[in-house]
Amino acid sequence: MTTKRRRSGWLLILLMPLYAACSSTYLGFAGKAGSRDWRTASREPVGLAPDPAVTPEAVVQVYAARTIGWRGYFGVHTWIAVKRTGAEQFTIHEVIGYRLRRAGTAVVSRTGAPDARWFGAEPELLKDVRGSGVDALIERIEGAVEDYPYAGTYRVWPGPNSNTFTAFVLREVPELRVDLPPTAIGKDYLGAIPVALTPSGTGGQVSVLGVAGIAAGWEEGLELNLLGLTFGIDPASLSIKLPLLGRIGPSESEPVIIEQEALAADR
Repeated sequence: MTTKRRRSGWLLILLMPLYAACSSTYLGFAGKAGSRDWRTASREPVGLAPDPAVTPEAVVQVYAARTIGWRGYFGVHTWIAVKRTGAEQFTIHEVIGYRLRRAGTAVVSRTGAPDARWFGAEPELLKDVRGSGVDALIERIEGAVEDYPYAGTYRVWPGPNSNTFTAFVLREVPELRVDLPPTAIGKDYLGAIPVALTPSGTGGQVSVLGVAGIAAGWEEGLELNLLGLTFGIDPASLSIKLPLLGRIGPSESEPVIIEQEALAADR
């Protein structure tokens, strides 16, 4: 047996437990996803977002949901929803690949239910931020949406894609401190400059076009990116991060109150 074949054999052996875990947990993913036919899949809200009619305060929410079809094994789609003080509805900011062909930009900003299923997949609330200082954060979020440098480009792998967009916006507003899931393939795509803050703004990372890199931060812990797949440990929350399966351990999605004084201190 050649050296190349031996290496391939060992690689397959090492990956078998991961694929077995993926297969055994896919039924759980499918249960959350519902219908996988995008034409008939549910887009109904799941009750994770507050009702604007009875929530006058400003709100920022960040979501993730498994993508459609076989890609749902590997990755999630992420988006950011904002509601200014007194607003009657949420505005959702995201990147959608097929919109690039239709509109000349992949960036989509629309009003609607922020917690709607993503073509059948149940969303996970990654962060909920509310308070008297959140209107200032929304102003900066919307500025980052306008400044997103890859609006005219979309690649499922390794990016830029929907997760590249969300990570870019989060880096511009680090007060949100969002740790994107390891299944958010494309979050580590940094373009031509290989060094940046982590998406949470609490650490730094090096990444070669989203294909290989390393990140370390208070929110992210330690992450290794290989071919777009993330392996990591998060000592702060006693979690591990794996491709396909995502985070195994606690996650944070509880509301966070941000006051004007705290914002002023952070700037």
